[in-house]
Amino acid sequence: MKKRRLVMRTVILLVLGAAVAYTLYASITKDDIRKVAVGEKAPDFALVDMDGEKHRLSDYEGQGVFLNFWGTWCKPCEKEMPYMNNQYKQFTDEGVQVLAVNVGESDFAVKKFAERYGLAFPIVNDKDGQVQNAYAIDPLPATFLINPEGEVVKIHTGQLTEDTIRTFMEQIQPK
Repeated sequence: MKKRRLVMRTVILLVLGAAVAYTLYASITKDDIRKVAVGEKAPDFALVDMDGEKHRLSDYEGQGVFLNFWGTWCKPCEKEMPYMNNQYKQFTDEGVQVLAVNVGESDFAVKKFAERYGLAFPIVNDKDGQVQNAYAIDPLPATFLINPEGEVVKIHTGQLTEDTIRTFMEQIQPK
């Protein structure tokens, strides 16, 4: 009986030790995640929009891209979407595109949200989180301004005003 208890205690201690070691390792290496930086080429990706059409970031080369990561549950995201839509309508003929990347919600929830706000720009869904991970997104909303050459010129985290969105779009507008 004593031998059995000793074995159980040893196993429990080993499991606890492994958990502590993993936690320490994870917290030490979390800063090693490579973040996209200003001046770098934006990581390319291909995602499908709500109509089943594939959007590849590299297809927009030659245009400015206002790349926004968002969620339907995110209140700041919800507030900036109508502003993005207004400016998209102003700048789309000027060579600036909006590409809104939803962070893995159901197509139903995203479609309902887009319909409620009458959003005209492409909304793609990052169902498996690969694009969110490639851009190291945390927290939402996060916006990347990509110039016509495909380089990141600005990264903004947090809610945007309509004036800020307009200014950002002017910055990435092809000359």
